[in-house]
Amino acid sequence: MPHSTRLPRTGLVRPIAALALAVGLVLAAGPVSAQDGPGSPQPGGAAVAIAAETATRDGTTRLTLTLSKAIEARAFVMERPDRAVIDLPEVNFQLDQEPGKEPAKMSGRKRDGAIASFRYGLFAPGRSRIVVDLTGPAVVEAIETVKTREGAVLVSIPFRKVDRDTFRKAAVAGDPSPAAAGKAAPVRETADTRPLIVIDAGHGGTDPGAIAATGVFEKDIVFGFAQSFAERLEASGRYRLLMTRDRDVFVPLAERVRIARDAKADLFVSIHADSISAAPQVKGATIYTGSERATDGESARLAERENRADAAAGTESGEAPAEVADILQELTLRETRGFSSGFAGRLMGQLSPVMEMSTKPHREAGFRVLRSPDVPSVLIELGYLSSKSDLEKLQSEEWRMRVTGSMAKAVDLFFSGRATLSRPVAIGARSAENGKSAIAFRP
Repeated sequence: MPHSTRLPRTGLVRPIAALALAVGLVLAAGPVSAQDGPGSPQPGGAAVAIAAETATRDGTTRLTLTLSKAIEARAFVMERPDRAVIDLPEVNFQLDQEPGKEPAKMSGRKRDGAIASFRYGLFAPGRSRIVVDLTGPAVVEAIETVKTREGAVLVSIPFRKVDRDTFRKAAVAGDPSPAAAGKAAPVRETADTRPLIVIDAGHGGTDPGAIAATGVFEKDIVFGFAQSFAERLEASGRYRLLMTRDRDVFVPLAERVRIARDAKADLFVSIHADSISAAPQVKGATIYTGSERATDGESARLAERENRADAAAGTESGEAPAEVADILQELTLRETRGFSSGFAGRLMGQLSPVMEMSTKPHREAGFRVLRSPDVPSVLIELGYLSSKSDLEKLQSEEWRMRVTGSMAKAVDLFFSGRATLSRPVAIGARSAENGKSAIAFRP
């Protein structure tokens, strides 16, 4: 398992006006060879993006990236909501950092012509993506690549506003469903019957999740927490662990469910952190289990926001598990939800003494990642990024260790009350996004 606890900051783009500084950074990374082209191999690792600017002229809005080397970009548009997707080879985005300074605060969206806002990040192994939220129907015209005399590469992406019918035809002609993030490699079945636990760090890559007023991203906080939780469980030697992502990469919601089901997981734990900017006084953790009917309006709205993660990353939601077709499947689903609620109860019992819980610590809602009919699943909102006190705790290593320890005790209690598993289960489970081991399992 990777042990880094700090990830590169990515998210809403802040244009960098100082082009001279950007070019200096490009030269430090090494000039682009005159033979390089969009389809050329990329020596020395991923291209580095060090500036992004938007400008509107004569009805066309251009998004221009300053890169350390030439890359090949591909674009398509999508409806509901209107957005454009720019697919790239893997890019190291350094758009919010300047030498000798702290990363700039991500202050929100800036509209410019056809562009309402945009975000960026790693979409899949070896692939990056920029998702552009449009102010209205617009198409992407020919992408231009120009090399400067200083050795930088400028990639200019033009957006032209069009009528709704033209935009709809362009969306249909495009490719709205690119391949999902890396599939988990097939794993051998073995007689190891230790419970397999899938830990799901919410969001990732082009989907930052909630953003705190300080600029901290939910995806980074929950990833660090998920790593600590997995390490705590693995250290006991009682469990096998699988993470849906082991770095800052986007994984579609349906793919997260598929990972758990294909691995025949015995428990699925999804880690998130909420934010309500209009109510900074709201704080505390909440444990959710799946249900077609939400406990309350707040839970329904949260599930709706979380379920839009695929759209935020520029892809359509995958197919949900098939509807219950017969009485046997219905009984399985009912039993699974009973196990999920049982684990949620144990979590509350262990977490209440060590962390603040919300006014309704156990709720139900229709989260897509909790729709597995045969894997007990819970989603934990650790706290609110909009709460100053919660945010301080979420960034505290001492708090994290205390909470993950209590969660591990809840896992122990959950499995101590269940019969020993008899079916063969996979060992040496692999990270879903790149096929590498996420946890060094004990034999």
